[in-house]
Amino acid sequence: MPIITKITTQAKNKERYNVYLDYGKGEEFGFSVDEYVLVKFQLKKGKEIDDLDLTEIQYADEVKKAYNLALNYLSYRMRSKKEVSVYLKSKDVGEMVIREIIHKLDEQRYLDDLEFAKAYARTQINTTVKGPNLIRQELKEKGIDKEYINISLLDFCSNDQLQTALKVAEKVKGKHQKLSATALRQKIEQALQQKGYSFSIIQQLFDEWDVEKEDEEEWEALKYQGLKVHRRYEKYSGWEYERRMKQALYRKGFSLEHIERLLEELKDQE
Repeated sequence: MPIITKITTQAKNKERYNVYLDYGKGEEFGFSVDEYVLVKFQLKKGKEIDDLDLTEIQYADEVKKAYNLALNYLSYRMRSKKEVSVYLKSKDVGEMVIREIIHKLDEQRYLDDLEFAKAYARTQINTTVKGPNLIRQELKEKGIDKEYINISLLDFCSNDQLQTALKVAEKVKGKHQKLSATALRQKIEQALQQKGYSFSIIQQLFDEWDVEKEDEEEWEALKYQGLKVHRRYEKYSGWEYERRMKQALYRKGFSLEHIERLLEELKDQE
């Protein structure tokens, strides 16, 4: 059995030690260990180590290194169990060690998926315009159980959702003033769905918030869109030109009455 001949502190990490062994052919480097493992296994000069000892020491050191990695990862913010598992796996930590680390951190209350879910949901609700469905999906991707997700979203009441959804709607409306009222409504509905709002909340928003435009606003939007479509189809004439113009502008949500008025104005300008 090899004998420990020397133990030295690593130059770059004072909490790790290099252990040198003699297998009967002179001193050579054996392995490195964390200070915790050094003390746990009472490693010292002159101690004999068999193969089983080496296996246990190396496994304990793997666990300790992984534990330190996990603690450092947790020092920046709260994490879910899945996030820690994925992180350790990215650092080439074995599955058995990962399971042991997750169990240990769970026992020490460093990991708590319910508290993580509550904190995550609270942050998203207070600092973003995300709806509950999007937050729910994000928590699911982080490995949070459905029950915990439901609990974390209990405080996101419909009134709060409506207020946040209104911010999304107003921003979309500000960016798309040149759309018809119909097209604008579709844009807002699409944006709210992407942000994770349910159909019932979207419908309630439209019931309480008027997305319709004044006639003058609608007319200005039609002229803007109409000129763009006109440039595309001006190579046509007569019935073919009118057909294409009407189809294109109708698909954009404008009424036939307004479209025909615009076509008359364009004709008068010829």
